[in-house]
Amino acid sequence: MKAQYAILRFAKYKGPEIGHIESHNERTKEKYASNPDVDTSRSHLNFHLVTPERKYRAEAEKQIAEAGCRTRSDSVRVVEALVTASPEFFKGKKKAEVKAYFTEALSFIQKYQSKETIISAVVHMDEKTPHMHLCFIPLTEDKRLSAKEIVGNKKKLTWWQDEFWKHMVKKYPDLERGESASETGRTHIPPRLFKEAVHLNRMKDQIMAILNDSNPFNKKAKAEELEALLDKYIPGVEVMRTKLKKYDKTYKELTEENAELEKKLSSASRESIQKKLETQRKLNELDELRCTVEVLPPEILQAAKKVIAHKPQER
Repeated sequence: MKAQYAILRFAKYKGPEIGHIESHNERTKEKYASNPDVDTSRSHLNFHLVTPERKYRAEAEKQIAEAGCRTRSDSVRVVEALVTASPEFFKGKKKAEVKAYFTEALSFIQKYQSKETIISAVVHMDEKTPHMHLCFIPLTEDKRLSAKEIVGNKKKLTWWQDEFWKHMVKKYPDLERGESASETGRTHIPPRLFKEAVHLNRMKDQIMAILNDSNPFNKKAKAEELEALLDKYIPGVEVMRTKLKKYDKTYKELTEENAELEKKLSSASRESIQKKLETQRKLNELDELRCTVEVLPPEILQAAKKVIAHKPQER
């Protein structure tokens, strides 16, 4: 049986991006092309444990002003806690059981963060694994705005992981403590990157289909469709390449770790085999992401050059 982990992660938001996380969390969009994991036919199954009274940013500004806090443009106004568990934990669980898990997690957060500062706590049932987005304004007990004090540094993040697991394991004894990126010393690879990679691959398939289906009769219509896709795909690839550069160090460390584990496998200890499998999984994930952007089919590169060459030059 696979290990089942209690998972808690934090993210900080300062300005315009607050609106983006709100539209994702509250499902205000009609389509989620950049997030193929969202199955809108199941969105009616999502539910709130804390329902927002107003827009995230508006509520944050209201509470910050009432607390008398001064802000800068780079002040963190909203902290998001992502709460979930390993997919295996949710297998076979009914909605009431899933709700009970997240209600317990909410009660944990409320032990350390005033419930009045919690803007929203919404559970998504329309993606692969149930998870809760809990957003709060990082106001301390003495009404200071300080995400750094609340979420903290490496030591404080370790404390959050410890306390979260201690709280949840009382009711769910099979859960194991999750690891934060700060403890492993590696940058966590966000699931959003894999979703973006899936989206890019779908666009690539569409482009290839157009190139293979073009003929003298549909050339003009296909050219317009192709140009529209390339205008999104090529910049998307460049953005993904830039994002992946920050994981070069992680990839090198994992490769070296894998080589060391290979030497130890002669003893075939259970721990070394499990570690080897986990390290290999992470390497495979990074390889999968790299394959998305490192080798573009020559047909696509040629098509992109033609599109650029035929575009009118700006004056």
